[in-house]
Amino acid sequence: MSRTQRLIFELSVPGRTAVTLPAPEVPTPSLEAMFPSSALRAKAPGLPEVSEVDVVRHFVNLSQLNHSVDNGFYPLGSCTMKYNPKVNEDAARLPGFARIHPDQPADTVQGALEIMYKLERYLCEIAGMSRFTLQPAAGAHGELTGLLLIKAYHDSRADFGRKVVLVPDSAHGTNPASAAGVGMTILEVKSDSRGNVDIEDLKDKIGPEVAAMMLTNPNTLGLFDEHVTEIAEIVHGCGALLYYDGANLNAIMGRTRPGDLGFDVVHLNVHKTFSTPHGGGGPGAGPVGVKPILEPFLPTPLVALDPETGMYVWDDDRPQSIGRVHSFHGNFGVLVKTFAYIRSMGPDGLRKASEHAVLNANYIMRRLKPYYDVAFDRTCMHECVLTAKKYKSEYGVATLDIAKRLLDFGFHAPTIYFPLIVPEALMIEPTETESRETLDGFINAMIQISEEAKAEPEKVKSAPHTTPVSRLDDTLAARKPVLRHTKSESD
Repeated sequence: MSRTQRLIFELSVPGRTAVTLPAPEVPTPSLEAMFPSSALRAKAPGLPEVSEVDVVRHFVNLSQLNHSVDNGFYPLGSCTMKYNPKVNEDAARLPGFARIHPDQPADTVQGALEIMYKLERYLCEIAGMSRFTLQPAAGAHGELTGLLLIKAYHDSRADFGRKVVLVPDSAHGTNPASAAGVGMTILEVKSDSRGNVDIEDLKDKIGPEVAAMMLTNPNTLGLFDEHVTEIAEIVHGCGALLYYDGANLNAIMGRTRPGDLGFDVVHLNVHKTFSTPHGGGGPGAGPVGVKPILEPFLPTPLVALDPETGMYVWDDDRPQSIGRVHSFHGNFGVLVKTFAYIRSMGPDGLRKASEHAVLNANYIMRRLKPYYDVAFDRTCMHECVLTAKKYKSEYGVATLDIAKRLLDFGFHAPTIYFPLIVPEALMIEPTETESRETLDGFINAMIQISEEAKAEPEKVKSAPHTTPVSRLDDTLAARKPVLRHTKSESD
């Protein structure tokens, strides 16, 4: 039995209840009248019997065992786990935003439509695009939407032979998955010795069958591609389009724009870059912006401003649209937080956020360079990629061991073993919201772990030592997860 199960059953006392519900005021049919006998239990389930205070304390205690960006440093690379101002959460909870329904008539939700209308224009300015759809619910959903737009564009020109999407070997895993999801064939493009797209390999693989190339810039190596404008020329030269994976926009917002670099379509992970807590499966939003050639195919409806009445309305009159990609109009609460963040930061604030994120990443990289190898030793952007391969080969201490040992110092581990092209990778993204004191604490912990790896390797390999639960069997947890509570008689 797990520690969690033991905790709850140690509190169980027969007959103890957390709440007593009043009798219903209307006649209620019996279970036998509502369900066939085959669907009913023969005996009651063996659930814990506990008081309300015991239940509350149990789950509060469990929640305090979790690591979050509110209680510690969370340097997951390519995920932008930055602290988000709580005022933006308050904005999304305002009754005029939180207690409306997407089926309401447009004239009763003018404030919500105004938010969406103005947010689209802010995102266009930030990304260098002409229009945005706010419907996609996350980054991967944005990728799927963007690729559907690209496919619709080629089909509208009767260019049906374009079935290939080029993806760098450093790409996020969602890129090839999204391309496969729209029926495309994926062709991988290699990286060069400086972490850029290998131009010669790209030239070998470009051709009339290519529909698009997907590119993250800066890429998952934390590097701004030095050939990005040349890549755009090559891709456009064969009639294909260039897709921007906006997962790493936190490095460049306010400094440069994907549209100015030659990208035709972009998704933005606003739940990472623009103030929504990221992780845990949601909520998210991945608006997709396009250049004019893709505007006709955007999902419907879009928000428009009626010049005659001054009212915001839904624009459904788009005959070439790919249709809806979301049941309603996107994750509206996330969009409100995005709007509030952009308005409170302003252009100068957004630019400074990027500059500080880049400064923090380079600070960590340079201070740790004497202790860990740098995957590509040049100025990075918002994240840096180190490798622990020398500790693995010389002392048997793997990247996973270092990640587990970091927990003993109160830090969440960075992303590990990604990008896949870097052996024993440690992918560190400090974001702009961490202080120098926090960064120094993390750096000192990493230095101490490097020294332990040489002097006391078993100490690192058996970590963590201070957490409520020690190292788990990751393989067993993945292949045989416990998906529901069970209680045996022996318990």
